[in-house]
This record gives sequence, C-alpha cells and structure tokens, in this order.
Amino acid sequence: AALISLSFGGAVGLMFLMLGCALPQYNQYWPLFVLFFYILSPIPYCIARRLVDDTDATSNACKELAIFLTTGIVVSAFGLPIVFARAELIYWGACALVLTGNTVIFATILGFFLVFGSNDDFSWQQW
Repeated sequence: AALISLSFGGAVGLMFLMLGCALPQYNQYWPLFVLFFYILSPIPYCIARRLVDDTDATSNACKELAIFLTTGIVVSAFGLPIVFARAELIYWGACALVLTGNTVIFATILGFFLVFGSNDDFSWQQW
C-alpha cells in the first residue's frame, strides 16, 4: 500500500509540473529543469547512509553535510521557477503549478525515505 501511495504521489507531482509547462496559455518548457533537482536531491543522503554507521547516536559531520546539501538542492528547486517567473520566461500561474508539483514530489521523496529507510529485512538498500 505504501509503494502504491508513493507512486500516486509521484504521478500527481509530475502532472502538476507538466501542466505548468504544457497548458496552452503557458507553453514554455523551462520548468522541466527542476527534474534535475528531483534526481539530485536523494543522492547526498544515500551516499552518507552508505558511509556512516547508524549505530552511533551522536551527530556526525558526514550526515550533517548530506542534509545541508539536500536542503540546498530542495531550496534551489523551489527558487528556480520563481527566478524564471521574475525573468518573465514563464508565467506566474505556471510557477504556481511547478511549485505545487515540487511540494508533492519532495513530500513523496521524503515519504520514500521514511517508509523504506529503516534497516529491516525489506529495505531500499537492497535495491
């Protein structure tokens, strides 16, 4: 059920992104550059989880750096459509649709790590 919910969330988020690009009144595909941020956002945390022993209860620099980089990527994904709208490359309505899609997609990515992030028998690390 969790995997189906995450798939649905990803599809809804991408639908908002595509609506912001392909509706006839907008018809600009600049917002598709946020797809790079969707791909890049989980990479620092995945690398840090591979390198760091989770049994240590204290905070460590590698995991903190990964969270910082992930936060920068997510903020950039929200900032890029706003910059495009301010530069009049896209309309503000398209910007709102892309920001809605960003919210849904990043909530889906967070949900994936919350559901499959534990080190039990069925873990995302086995994939």
